[in-house]
Amino acid sequence: MKIIRHLTPAGPAYASLQADGSARAVTGDIFGDFHVTEHVVVPGKLLAPIEPVYLPCIGLNYKKHAAESNSPLPPHPVLFVKNPANTQNPGDPIELPQKLPSVSVDYECELAVIIGRRCKNVSRATALDYVLGYTCANDVSARDWQRNAGGGQWCRGKSFDTFAPLGPVLVTRDEIPNPNALRIRTVLNGETMQDWSTDDMIFDVPAIIEFLSASTTLLPGTVILTGTPHGVGFARNPPVFLKAGDTVSIEIEKIGTLTNPVINEPV
Repeated sequence: MKIIRHLTPAGPAYASLQADGSARAVTGDIFGDFHVTEHVVVPGKLLAPIEPVYLPCIGLNYKKHAAESNSPLPPHPVLFVKNPANTQNPGDPIELPQKLPSVSVDYECELAVIIGRRCKNVSRATALDYVLGYTCANDVSARDWQRNAGGGQWCRGKSFDTFAPLGPVLVTRDEIPNPNALRIRTVLNGETMQDWSTDDMIFDVPAIIEFLSASTTLLPGTVILTGTPHGVGFARNPPVFLKAGDTVSIEIEKIGTLTNPVINEPV
């Protein structure tokens, strides 16, 4: 099932996209009992499919990306977090920070995993049972703040407003039985910058959930960003960074395309 979150006169609501292109209203709790009704709706403004309660991210999780970063393969998943308030809707702009200015804002296509049930100490064998679904993410990153001005931590460079676009849809896990067999791409101004497969992950999705839930409770609405493949802007020669006027799209097989324009932060 493909589920969208959209804006109605009564506020945000969910709808299920149908094979004929129509959308039907969804009632109930998206993290519990929900029901696709017969009521056909005309979707309003498209919103991020989830408002994350927690936004953990895994760095250096593709073999070829680790190689282009001149980094050894990590023995454990490399965890950092984004602020849930960084979430941005499909179609809304990525803002290049001006108050703490950056001249090296980068794109990163990522598969986002949405946790649907409270879980702790999950085994690898049962990890996917706790997944509600998947969506596209762009782990936008200010490389100067990440690498040089963050005191050794990545969070400052990863956590500016609008630096976590999500969407366009939530695809339930039954439609993606193997999340580590998906083509994933970044297209910048019509040019393909990243084009690879999620099967190159060092730690696959079940391993990530097992690790993040170890001695730690993951709540429904946790959105896990699972890492990016090679082809990021900072590793290119010359480097390629986002600038005002750009349009960046994240494409993932079986999910769709998440597109955002780029502007300077209004100050």
